[in-house]
Amino acid sequence: MTKSILLLIAAATLFAGGPARSFTGVITDSMCVANHKMMHISPDPKCIGECVKASRTVKFVLYDGKNVYPLSDQQTPAPFAGQKVKVTGVLSGAGIQVTKIEEVK
Repeated sequence: MTKSILLLIAAATLFAGGPARSFTGVITDSMCVANHKMMHISPDPKCIGECVKASRTVKFVLYDGKNVYPLSDQQTPAPFAGQKVKVTGVLSGAGIQVTKIEEVK
């Protein structure tokens, strides 16, 4: 019985993805990421918002200059489109489980 409980706790810990961390980057969309010129919509925040609205498959993501992180929360990033932010959350295979987003000045 104790072995089953330990396995269950270990599985839950792996599934949770570990402790919360902070990630810094720009809130953008999963289609354009860093290059919004191809859409001919400017400024970038407008392009990001339009791309996310126009397609169910295009989502808000965090781009740190190298990595693109899908975000679990798709409501909170909207006002931060095109801005540099700090996202706090747990990194998992599916992206960042967002707990907080704040603007970086």
